[in-house]
Formats: sequence, structure tokens, C-alpha cells
Amino acid sequence: MTAPNKTLIVKCPNCGCSVPWTPEQVSKPFCSERCKLIDLGEWAMEEKRIPGEPLSLDNDNCMDSEIRVTQGSVDENDSFFH
Repeated sequence: MTAPNKTLIVKCPNCGCSVPWTPEQVSKPFCSERCKLIDLGEWAMEEKRIPGEPLSLDNDNCMDSEIRVTQGSVDENDSFFH
């Protein structure tokens, strides 16, 4: 015996509207492109964050092989090129 096909309904993370989880619903889990863009904007403006310890952005963490550009030219003695 198989279960009848039931469409999964989720809540839009932005406005809370019911959203059917179907191939036709191209903005899922959002109800619309508008809600999707609002959410993206909140992440871009850092209004939303993933919890955790902040990353250290000190220069000490730079890789030795990163490209160094000096006066518009690439430093060919950099270990990246060897």
C-alpha cells in the first residue's frame, strides 16, 4: 500500500506564507522572488549571521603563495610562480 501523493507545504522564511514544495515553485522555500531578495539583502547587510566564533583576519594568516602585486606588476619571485 502506497501513501497518496501529498504536496509538502513549508512556511516562507521571510513572511511566513504557506509555500507548496513543487517544481513550479521556483523561489522555494520563499513564496516569491521579492521575499528571496529581501532575505539575500539581510545576509548582505550582515543583519543575519551564523552563530560561532569570529574568524581572525590578521595578516599572519595569509598564505605564502598569494599573488603580490607591486606597482601594477606581479612579483615573479613569489613562491606561487615556482
